[in-house]
Amino acid sequence: MSTAQGTLIQRAQKYVFSKEFVKYLCSTHFWGPVSNFGIPVAAMMDLKKDPTLISGPMTGSLIIYSLVFMRYAMAITPRNYLLFGCHVVNEVAQLSQGVRFMNFHYLGGRERAEGAAAASSN
Repeated sequence: MSTAQGTLIQRAQKYVFSKEFVKYLCSTHFWGPVSNFGIPVAAMMDLKKDPTLISGPMTGSLIIYSLVFMRYAMAITPRNYLLFGCHVVNEVAQLSQGVRFMNFHYLGGRERAEGAAAASSN
């Protein structure tokens, strides 16, 4: 191992075991976003499910919710980049769900799905 790698590893170990890092791990600045990551993970897993299961009002609410909390994460001191990242991921996932909802209910997706189902049954 080179000296530069050894120094980098030593610096990382020193930081991980520092009082500041332990204090951060025990704070709501860490655990709030970590627990909040369940929302975007669930939305990402739902991207392959049937679009009839998507709730338009809930998706719209979650889009607005994530926009508000992205702003909040940058407005507080100190800035919470973990919370910001969580809501960026959620925003992308919810916008994807919103596009799927709009496509299925308003842009002919339902008719295409019904036509494909009818063609495959014949």
